[in-house]
Amino acid sequence: MPWPQPVTLNGTHARLAPLAPEHRDGLIEAVKDGELWRLWYTAIPSPEGMEKEIERRLGLQAAGSMLPFTVFDGDGRTAGMTTYMNIDAANRRVEIGSTWYAKRVQRTALNTECKLMLLTHAFEKLDCIAVEFRTHFFNRASRRGIERLGAKLDGILRSHQIGAGGALRDTVVYSIIASEWPTVKQHLTFSLTQKQV
Repeated sequence: MPWPQPVTLNGTHARLAPLAPEHRDGLIEAVKDGELWRLWYTAIPSPEGMEKEIERRLGLQAAGSMLPFTVFDGDGRTAGMTTYMNIDAANRRVEIGSTWYAKRVQRTALNTECKLMLLTHAFEKLDCIAVEFRTHFFNRASRRGIERLGAKLDGILRSHQIGAGGALRDTVVYSIIASEWPTVKQHLTFSLTQKQV
């Protein structure tokens, strides 16, 4: 049986549902909010490329290396995508990544709650040893967001990947390990109650 299995995660500000082809139109509208695909330092699908991106993520799910989600906001509107990726079942490790949100929900409680739900599921249901986060060196907003979660810097993989335009990507790697999870959970739960995101 593949690990992890598809699951729906429900919160107050967000719902994470297993990615499905029928989510395409909502995801196209969400990605148009902020024209997110124009950011050079990240790979976010364009409206024209959304169907292909859904197929890619579902293909990786079938291969056992990704578990993709569609993100819905508290009102049920499509808000973005996120995944468990680089799944390592033998070592009970996942990465939370390939995440993007419509501009209207960025810097709101939605991201904090999504990360809280994904981390809770990873550590408390999947018994993960560690959860990893990776981002481009120049994606400073993402780096600040990961650090606000309570993840610790593991290091920088220099010239790690070749980007779509040929530029080399330095990948910044963070993680939260199982022994840190209770404190991180308390921090994220408190942040949501205080509306700190």
